[in-house]
Amino acid sequence: MYPVKFDNISKDYSGNRVLDNINFHIEENKITSIIGRSGSGKSTILKTINGLIKPSSGKVIVFDQEIDYGHIHELRLQIGYSVQGTGLFPHMNVNENIAILARLKKEWSKDKIENRTEHLMNLVSLPSEFRSKYPYQLSGGEQQRVGICRAMMLNPRIFLLDEAFGALDPTTKNEIHKELLKIQTTEPRTIVLVTHDLREAFKLADIIIIIDKGIIQQIGTEEEIMNQPSNDFVKYFIKSQFD
Repeated sequence: MYPVKFDNISKDYSGNRVLDNINFHIEENKITSIIGRSGSGKSTILKTINGLIKPSSGKVIVFDQEIDYGHIHELRLQIGYSVQGTGLFPHMNVNENIAILARLKKEWSKDKIENRTEHLMNLVSLPSEFRSKYPYQLSGGEQQRVGICRAMMLNPRIFLLDEAFGALDPTTKNEIHKELLKIQTTEPRTIVLVTHDLREAFKLADIIIIIDKGIIQQIGTEEEIMNQPSNDFVKYFIKSQFD
């Protein structure tokens, strides 16, 4: 089973084609990076996986079933979603931000929420005394860790990261990368990472999808992309990233 499959997916906005007949699948319990320049369609793919965007044509298949947009809430509870800037609620402290999805489900006991929160904070190296802090009291890296904890709270089968580390300084970004890889070792799951940084994709991902102008240019491992670029665009993209 592939957790995600795109079957001839296209998406148009006001006559502008953002995704053009996209076909691919995502490997289970691996990190897949979707990479491209600004406006390439990579974030649109991520939002389509999560049901935030409905394609103009084609089928999105998640967990072996075509997305049912009439019951999208049930699907989203199985998908963690973390974006650049974290989207933390400023009026909630760290503990409340992390636990909010579990509290909304209502079937989670206080002990279960407490244990899961503590486990996740340990995973991303957040001290327990941070529970009472508010987002404005945290650094960018600390906020990103809280955002990851919140997205992981319900133990989602798929974890989507949309330029989640783009605003971080290089040292903090490196620390967060280490935490993400630690999470993947401890709680392996299907992760889809959108980035414009090929170095980040090579560092984190098992599989890389390069997209440009809504068209997939190449799918492969780091070795395949570096040694066997599929076309002139991929060659140019690699060169532009490493010059």
